[in-house]
Amino acid sequence: MDKKGPEKKARLLAALEKGMVMIHLDARRPGVLVPTSLRNESHLRLNLSYRFDPPDLTVGEWGVRCTLSFSGSRFKVAVPWSALFAITSHLTKEFWMYPDDMPAELLQQTMVTTKVPESVTEQPAPAAELRPRAVLREVGRPEDESPEPVAAVPAPAATPAPVPVSAPAPVPSPIEAEGPRDEPPPGPRRGHLRLVK
Repeated sequence: MDKKGPEKKARLLAALEKGMVMIHLDARRPGVLVPTSLRNESHLRLNLSYRFDPPDLTVGEWGVRCTLSFSGSRFKVAVPWSALFAITSHLTKEFWMYPDDMPAELLQQTMVTTKVPESVTEQPAPAAELRPRAVLREVGRPEDESPEPVAAVPAPAATPAPVPVSAPAPVPSPIEAEGPRDEPPPGPRRGHLRLVK
């Protein structure tokens, strides 16, 4: 009997209580019963659930037995614990792996694919350097007034709170402009600024 059998059994039973489970097995191992077309699979994945029809799923000391459907045909599957090397819960997305029971070729593939490329370990450029520069342009100015140049400014790190903009000062009529000059003349008319990224 597989030494990890009791642990695999407990994991599988706990996961099945929550919903559908996928088991990962080496179909070439002794004792495995699967359709003939799948007997040479080093990594066969089977879904198990108490809700499948017929409800004959059994999880015992030896392993797992269940009637499953393959391309519309039913087959009584048997999987000893020694052939099962991983369990995945569809509901919780938990995954338990038993590397000692994995096929050698699959274990080598896993070791190769889990190595981190050197380029990934380099520090990424600071976010400020990656952010595009924004330009302020004036809009709403009458055609007869020349716009003042506005320097480009970097985009802010966070979106600032909106700033209330007061309405532009009214333009005096020609009659008012010729009247007495008791009050200082109004300042130059201001346009609105719009942030263009």
